[in-house]
Amino acid sequence: MNNSFNSGFLRFKIKKVLLPAVLIISIFSFSFVEDLFQVSKNLDIFTAVYKQLSINYVDDVNSSQMMKNGIDAMLQELDPYTEYIPESDIENYKLKYVSTQYGGIGATISNREGKVIVAEPYFGFPAQKADIRAGDEFLEINGISLKGKTNEQVSTMLKGSKGTAVKLLIQRPGVAKPIDLNITREEIKQNNVSYYGMLDSNVGYVKLDKFLENSAQEVKNALTDLKKNNMSGLILDLRFNGGGILQEAVKIVNLFVDKGVTVVIQKGRNREKSITYNTFVTPLEPNLPLVVLVNNRSASASEIVAGSLQDLDRAVVIGQRSFGKGLVQQTFNLPYNSLVKVTVAKYYTPSGRCIQALDYTHRDNDGMVLKVADSLITEYKTKAGRLVYDGSGIFPDVFIKPIKYSQITQTLASRHHIFDYATQYRNLKPSISEPKTFRLSDAEYNDFIAFLSKRDYNYSTNIERLMNELREEAAKENKIADLKLEFEALKLKVSQGKRNELLLFKDEIKRVLESEIVGRYYFEKGRLEQNFKYDHELNEAQKVLSDQSVLASILNGEGTYKSIGKPGEDYSASAGGKL
Repeated sequence: MNNSFNSGFLRFKIKKVLLPAVLIISIFSFSFVEDLFQVSKNLDIFTAVYKQLSINYVDDVNSSQMMKNGIDAMLQELDPYTEYIPESDIENYKLKYVSTQYGGIGATISNREGKVIVAEPYFGFPAQKADIRAGDEFLEINGISLKGKTNEQVSTMLKGSKGTAVKLLIQRPGVAKPIDLNITREEIKQNNVSYYGMLDSNVGYVKLDKFLENSAQEVKNALTDLKKNNMSGLILDLRFNGGGILQEAVKIVNLFVDKGVTVVIQKGRNREKSITYNTFVTPLEPNLPLVVLVNNRSASASEIVAGSLQDLDRAVVIGQRSFGKGLVQQTFNLPYNSLVKVTVAKYYTPSGRCIQALDYTHRDNDGMVLKVADSLITEYKTKAGRLVYDGSGIFPDVFIKPIKYSQITQTLASRHHIFDYATQYRNLKPSISEPKTFRLSDAEYNDFIAFLSKRDYNYSTNIERLMNELREEAAKENKIADLKLEFEALKLKVSQGKRNELLLFKDEIKRVLESEIVGRYYFEKGRLEQNFKYDHELNEAQKVLSDQSVLASILNGEGTYKSIGKPGEDYSASAGGKL
């Protein structure tokens, strides 16, 4: 009797448990079948339209380009990181997102008014070894004229297998005859760590530009080398770092954080894409005082490192609010050697926050993507209880107001006058002093002003724009004649003021000039070293690291420094990034 009762009761319980489970599975299965039907239906329609257009359209059509346009249009409805990569673009994709190696001469180029200009040769590679300089113009490659060629076409012509030869014809400013060069291509490896060294007060410095293959190993190697100098602290510079491979970010955090600690959590609609990434090895420097530098161009993997170290109270973050890309992409193979890169998940830092700034699922009436609303920004707490926020990038613990260049400096740079003067300077002077000590003399600055006398650097100020609006209103009311003298007097004053700006902003313009000139002799490394003395974020980081009590007060949420993370504050404009 008891056994029968127990058996019956057990069957009743099993039915009670299984019934909802079966119901859930049935609903899920129905939903899954319905989704498959919609996918199959829409694919049939798409294929039919593509076939009819290819066969029956009145004019000839490029069916491959039409298909790519259709795919691109479909993906535009999602986010800018989900993209289709045809076979022809695979190598460029790998160079941009995965590998740091390619075969070539080692130089970046730009296109100015149809001319292919060398923007910068990389130190230690064929272009620099052959004395190709920034400002040189490429006329021909292997006897083929570059007139009308795009940057992409020229770049493809310069690249090739290691050990192969390329013949170049270049024109150097100030030199009458073109120069013939025969260069052997080499494997060009652009390091993720572009610079590391020791600063004052035994502070180490590592500049990480990207998170591509082996970036964590490069940081580890730099750290191991710097340790030989009895480091008292380290500055990890992630400014202008647009991201890269998520796993490399986890490994870099693991250099400073104990084994078995959560670094980042990836959550997707597909459960298989939901992954927790923990540190997995013993850290190299678990106690070394650490500062991370970020700005509005620090994105994705950079934000994982900065946000995780901030949440774990392991590092002080200094600079400006980061970009705010909390999305994870994965590539999938497609037929005929093509790929599709798909956003599969969002990532969350150890405190639980997602720093994604733009909500691609919601757009305004014009189709523009909306920012995460201030009302939806949520507070989270670090390991020590400090407040941090989601929804809009990583807010620094110590905010440094970004440098905003004057309109005259921006104009001189954008119109290439600073670049061209540095080209002339390098071609006239075979050498200069060390980057850290180089200064442009007043006489040389006056020479730069004379150089500008034959160049257009005029621009419209806000006052001039308002004057034009006022003139239009005066014309509507027939008041031009009455205000003619006032207009002319104001125009003269504005014109005089603009001429004086070369002297008014002399120190600022000189700094930019010095940086460009130093780069011609000492390349990227020299430009960094020359700029150290003007780098406000770097100098603030050194101050924080030089006083352990200040460092501790920030990480404990005490003292004079406070986290800048306040919802709605926008310290800098957004910029692009990738993961």
